[in-house]
This record gives sequence, C-alpha cells and structure tokens, in this order.
Amino acid sequence: MDAIGIDIGGTKIAGAVVTELGEIVAEERVATEAGDSDAIVDAVVAMIESLAAGRDIGAAGVAAPGFIDAAQSIVYYTPNIPWRGEPLRDRLVERLDLDITIDNDANAAGWAEFRFGAGRLVSDMTMLTIGTGVGGAIVTRDQLFRGGFGAGAELGHMRVVPDGLPCGCGARGCIEQYGSGRALLRMANAIADVGGIGQALARARDQKGTLTGHDISALLVDNDPGALAALRELGHWLGQACASLSAVLDPQLFVFGGGVAVAGDLLLDPVREAYLAHLPARGYHPEPEFVIAELVNDAGVVGAADLARVHLGLR
Repeated sequence: MDAIGIDIGGTKIAGAVVTELGEIVAEERVATEAGDSDAIVDAVVAMIESLAAGRDIGAAGVAAPGFIDAAQSIVYYTPNIPWRGEPLRDRLVERLDLDITIDNDANAAGWAEFRFGAGRLVSDMTMLTIGTGVGGAIVTRDQLFRGGFGAGAELGHMRVVPDGLPCGCGARGCIEQYGSGRALLRMANAIADVGGIGQALARARDQKGTLTGHDISALLVDNDPGALAALRELGHWLGQACASLSAVLDPQLFVFGGGVAVAGDLLLDPVREAYLAHLPARGYHPEPEFVIAELVNDAGVVGAADLARVHLGLR
C-alpha cells in the first residue's frame, strides 16, 4: 500500500507518495507560512489531496516539529509555529477521507533510517540530527520510543553542562547549545577571534560580515585547522552525550543526520574518541557503531508515510 508522508518544517512543507519499500514515486514542496496556523493546515490538506489524486492511497502521516501527544493527534508545542495544544489530526481528518497520523519530525526521520537506511540491520538505534538545533529519535526492540506522554526522545535537551549556556527550551546547559550547527558557528567565531589557526575563519567572516555554515564546510574541505578545531570541539560534546545515552539506552548503533553530519568521519572521529573517554565501565561495555544517516532530506517524508502504515497496523 502506498502512503503519503508530509514533513512540516520552519521554511518548507515537503510531501511525497512512498511505497512499502520506502521509495518515493511522487513529491511536492511549498513554502511554510510559519506565522499562520490555518494557512499551514490548508497547505497540508491541499498537498495530500494533490498527491492522492488518481492513486490508491491508504493513509497519510504528518511529521511536525515539537511535542506530540501519545495518541499521535495533538501538537502540544512547536517552537517556530504558533501551535499550542493544536488538534492537528482532527483538523485534517475532518477535511480528508484518509486515515491520518501525526508524529514528531525527528521521530519520523529516525524511523525512516531504522526501516530503510543506516539502521535497517539492528533492533536498537539512537539517532541524533545535527542541524540548527539537535533532534533525536530512539528505536528500541524494533519499536519507536515516544514516552508516556508522547513527548520523549527530545535528546537535544539533555543537559550536559550544569548551569551552562541558556537554551531556548528555558533550561541551561542542553546539548543543543554545544552540539548543534548554531554551536559550531559560535565555536568557529571564537577561534576566529584569537587569530592563529583561526585566520582563515576570520578572513571568511570579514569578507561577508558574518560566518556561515557554508564557509565552515568549505574550509573543512580544505582541511583548515581552525574549522577542524571547531568541529572537533562539537564532536567532543556529542561524544560525551552519546556516552550518557549508552548508559541508559544501550543502542547498537548511533546514527547522525542533519546538515553538520555531511562532514562524515571528520565529525564521527572526535565523537568516537570522546564517547570512549566518557563511557562508563569502558572495556566491559559493548561498543556501538557510529554512522552517518543515509536518507538525508527524504527521511522525514519516508518515515511519516511508513508510520502511517504502522498506525493502521500494517507494520
């Protein structure tokens, strides 16, 4: 059975028709009107109707940022969209003649990697999505972990530094402030400020008036010591976080997705090093693998579509 997957982001809404094998056979994208809840619902309805036209579609899954309730129906809270207790599933069901399920966007991406990507050969996987912030997904014993209220696996808000940097969630010291793309920019700017190995970073910043992720990526390709130092610092914090997660979750595999993960082993090498340095009972604890996600930009829609099948009991 083909299903539709919708991935609502802060800047765009992506949709696709996805087969049972995780293959995309049709897709659409539109800009997100992030400040207008009704406009977002209208856009999702229109996209599902368009993708379903002339096709035998059994269900649709919608991935949204933020906290989703355990019934996969209500969006408790979304940081960049004005949804607070939003009955998103009900609003869609009343306008569409399809089974609809709602899930967190990081959960959807993680599930796609587990079913069709880097995690398809294991039963227990933890995924960290390293973008502007840090997202997370947990699969344990072939099941997606959501928690008692549905809002679990917010791995970016695990605290790693007591009374550390303030986070947008209201707490301080979250891994999102030390292991995200935004954190990488802060670290690179600090290195640029002191000169030495940061000279190339400083020149790139001076040319544009600001340092961008693209600038850092280009310098990493050239093995620039300043950019590499910033990425190593980022990997150090992520590795510490993974060691703590291993003590609780014991995954066979850590998968890294998001824009920063395109650095590949340049990111994974310091992650592995810090992980081993902070792993409880090192030498006696089985060590997981660390890999880069395979599905990249398609993970959200592929995972949302497959979770719609799960909701129907077809997985």
